[in-house]
Amino acid sequence: MNIYGLNPVLEALRAGRVRRLRTANRGDRRIDEAVALARTAGVPVERVDTQALDRLAGGAVHQGLVADLSPMTEYTVAELIAAAAPAAPLRVGLDGVGDPHNVGAIARSVDAAGAHGIIRQSRHAASLEGAAAKASAGATAFVRFATVVNIARALSQLAEAGVWTVGFAGEAAESYDEVDFSLPTALVLGSEGDGLRRLTKERCDRLVRIPMAGSVASLNVSVAAGVALFEAARQRRRLPA
Repeated sequence: MNIYGLNPVLEALRAGRVRRLRTANRGDRRIDEAVALARTAGVPVERVDTQALDRLAGGAVHQGLVADLSPMTEYTVAELIAAAAPAAPLRVGLDGVGDPHNVGAIARSVDAAGAHGIIRQSRHAASLEGAAAKASAGATAFVRFATVVNIARALSQLAEAGVWTVGFAGEAAESYDEVDFSLPTALVLGSEGDGLRRLTKERCDRLVRIPMAGSVASLNVSVAAGVALFEAARQRRRLPA
């Protein structure tokens, strides 16, 4: 597994997940910062030409850095619930979101809002390396992921653990900001094209929508996740200490 780009590689180095670092054979302050972090951590560093980095990054913009990562820790749903303690769990469930840029952007919002991880279905799941890691600005190195065979079954597991599941659907009658997100909550979002599947909707405790004032019918799924996460963070900041 490899990632590329300045921020993703720097964050992966800080998280201790880099096994080998390959850099452009040129002087640059940020590249030098990555090299210094790698050497401090005992990570092998190899200077290579730009063409080699281009191949490793699949032609994407790598900014002179490509890192080989150690395998990600895979969590179970139960482990994600336990990891939130003593706070009330707040996590995101993804039903069919397969675009790596969307998954990466959602991971960035999960990290920024102080949520406790992402549950996603293995079928059509986006790789967390490359484009997803770059879109996350390095957040995939820190956010916990649970990859499950059946997202609807995972929602049932959350319900059994006392976690409220709130599905986002454009046709829902209730507005998202009417929900008490200070409770143990999972925000459940579907693919931008199809939204939540029928069975997933049926497993959710509530269905809500983000009101739209313009001519476009819906938000990009990563933007919707950010809106919902920061509403939850706002509500939780107002709780007594």
